[in-house]
Order: sequence, then structure tokens, then C-alpha cells
Amino acid sequence: MTASPAGSEFDLIARIRARAGTRDDVVLGIGDDAALLAMPPGMALVVTADTLNAGVHFFPDVAPADLGWKALAVNLSDLAAMGASPAWCTLSLSLPQADPAWIDGFLDGFCDLAARHGIALVGGDTTRGPLSVSITAMGHVEAGHALRRDGAQVGDEIWVTGTPGDAAAALQSLLSGAAVDRALRARLDRPTPRVEAGRELLGLASACVDISDGLLADLGHLCQRSGVGAQVQLEQLPVSRALAGFRPQLRWAWQAGGGDDYELCFTAAPTRADEVQAALDFAGVPGARIGRIVAGQGVQALDAAGAPWQAPRVGYDHFG
Repeated sequence: MTASPAGSEFDLIARIRARAGTRDDVVLGIGDDAALLAMPPGMALVVTADTLNAGVHFFPDVAPADLGWKALAVNLSDLAAMGASPAWCTLSLSLPQADPAWIDGFLDGFCDLAARHGIALVGGDTTRGPLSVSITAMGHVEAGHALRRDGAQVGDEIWVTGTPGDAAAALQSLLSGAAVDRALRARLDRPTPRVEAGRELLGLASACVDISDGLLADLGHLCQRSGVGAQVQLEQLPVSRALAGFRPQLRWAWQAGGGDDYELCFTAAPTRADEVQAALDFAGVPGARIGRIVAGQGVQALDAAGAPWQAPRVGYDHFG
């Protein structure tokens, strides 16, 4: 990590370095101008980056540990969508002031999730400014075997992991001042990146995308890259116990367009359905078939009667 002469910044970096640890594939980590990393033979490097800004991606008073977890989770979700094994990451923090207690809390959540997925913190930056977190995560996948968005074929089935809509329901409750179900709030604050599922889907899924902006929006990105269309059966969307009590029209809006799920939406040939289910079971990740890839363009959501349903919002757009 780079640093200015300010002693307080050096202190923060030292705290981060102490928590990062060392391992053999990190030839040179925190403390130099850049990191030196050792790639396993026969693997392709997978790189992703995300920025979370206070007031846009999280409430300014969020618990530091929850922010540390989520900031890493959104990047791990991108690696999962490529079928990659997490390896290394960098962390850049913009902070209004040097706050050791806040850093320690942030690192509690960050390092907890990092340890679960074997990802090493190898560098980054700290600076003074509005609260913002930027992470670049790197992983590796067998060369030529990465999951991509451009492989869906007409006739493929559409699958989704987990229960989309939970995070959006929690956010809506918070914004309206209503009481928030604890299970829904946990899905908003600490999403579960589906890394194990992504690895197990290699060779089975024809295309894959992670759900960050909303199911219909992100499935639309997959369809655009693949040159196909999609039909989603809303009644087949998996529902958590906490979300099941809401009326369908309201629930569908969160499930289809809410975003912040960090689940995987993927396609696979119908003949691979049993293998896909076995792979998800092995990964310990719930999954459900929710529709089919069709000829044409765009994503069409259908209600229980098979009639087209118009989502109040297809997904999140930072500049929309």
C-alpha cells in the first residue's frame, strides 16, 4: 500500500498489514509499490473490481464489520460468476479521518469472509476523503474453461441460486422506516457469494452472470451477449420464508428487479439438469429452474397465468 508522510496513515496501513498475513503464492505483498504474485500453471487470471460509496451503496452509519464483509462479497460474487477460485485482492479506502477502531471493525468482517474463501489481501491504498471502499479481486480458473455470459443457447433452461429479492425487501423496509426482518437484513448486509457453486458449474453451465443490479436486468445482459431472449416464470422464483408472506406482485418486484442479491443466474441444457442439481447440492447451494432461453431479444417475465408481467423496475442503473 502506498502512503503519504502522515503518521496516522502509516498506523492504519500497519494495522491492515498485520491482519493480511502472508502465504507462499504472495511473493511480495503489502509494503512495496506493487505486489508480486505467483500464478498456478495452466490457469487463466480472472480480475474484477467494485467500488462502494457511502450514501449510494450503503448507509453512512453501517456497521464497519458488515461493510468490510459486503465490500469483499460483491467482488467474490463476480469471481463466482466466472467459475474462478479466489486468490488475491487489493483494498483502497477513502476515509473522512483516521479511525483505528473503525478500521479494526471493517477488517473483522473483511478478514472473516476472506478466510472462508482463501483470498489474500496483497495491497491497495488509503486516502482522506468521503467514505468509499474499492476492491480489486483476482482469482484463477482453468484456461479455456471460464464461465461467461455469451454461451446461452435457445432451449437452455434458466437457473438461479438462493432466493433473490430478500435484500431489496430489507432495503425497502429501511427506507420506509418499517421494522426489518432479521433474516432479510442479514441478506442485505452480508450477502453470500456463491463461489463453490461457480466452481461446480464449470463444464455444466452454458452461460452465467451474478445478480447485482436485479435478476431481469442481469439476465438481460447475459441474453444480449449471447444473442438470445429469455422467458422467466415468476411463480417459479424461489422464495425465502421471510419473503413468502408478502403478496406476489410486491414480492415479484423485489425478486425480479430489486438487486443486491449476489446470487448466480445461469443457463444449462435441459439434458444437464440432473448434473446441475447434483453440482449445486455438492456445493451446498440451493437452486431452481425459473425459465427458458428463447429465440429473439430481451427478457419477458410471465405471471402464473402465462401473461406478460411488467416489472415496476427492471434493475438498478447508477446513472438512470
